[in-house]
Amino acid sequence: MRRVIIIGATSGIGLALAKLCIREGDKVGVTGRRRHLLDDLQNEFPSQVVTECFDVMGNENIAHLEALVKKLNGLDLLIYNSGYGEVSATLNWDIDRQTTLTNVNGFVEIVNHIFNYFVKQGAGQIVATSSIASIRENSQAPAYGASKAYMSMYMAGLYLKARRIKKGDPKTNVVITDVQPGFVNTKMAKGKGRFWEAPVEKAAMQIFRAIQRKKRKVYITRRWVLIAWLLKWLPHFIIKRIA
Repeated sequence: MRRVIIIGATSGIGLALAKLCIREGDKVGVTGRRRHLLDDLQNEFPSQVVTECFDVMGNENIAHLEALVKKLNGLDLLIYNSGYGEVSATLNWDIDRQTTLTNVNGFVEIVNHIFNYFVKQGAGQIVATSSIASIRENSQAPAYGASKAYMSMYMAGLYLKARRIKKGDPKTNVVITDVQPGFVNTKMAKGKGRFWEAPVEKAAMQIFRAIQRKKRKVYITRRWVLIAWLLKWLPHFIIKRIA
């Protein structure tokens, strides 16, 4: 039985992942802003679910996180799934601010804290839901793409840091998994021209399997590997026409 915390688990991928972990026999701490949805999940699985209701844009993330760790009597796996993104065609500051506070500030505060917790503990796994949007810039949601690029780059840095720590102390094993979904049929899917849009259940199952296999990076669904390759290597002038 693992002890799992999922940041952002009241709907969509986070909720689906919580139910997969519960089915696996894990004890799961779930977070979100909507208390009634957290309560619904806890009432459905009272022996396996504990909750903390908070917004990652707030100032008490670590206090809530430590409360969950205490309720779980420890921690083995953190999944940072909280995210925000809107089309910002006119470069709306409210959109960019909320995007940055959620996808950068909240993310780095929580993941930084748990990375150090796992190093001290000697083991653990951190998973973050980034996005295929992290690979190249786009004009429709610049803050979203930039925030997801920050997440992926930070996770890459933690992977290298964890590997260096393991070389110095082979008993310490902190696993880093960067999840980069394409379009998934959730409220987060915005804009026109969406394609290869995966059902939530399919996306969650592929993420769950990647976690089980301790993958370093995974594209969801797997066909997005092709798009990731094209975004990385197509000439810049072509990307500028479609971004």
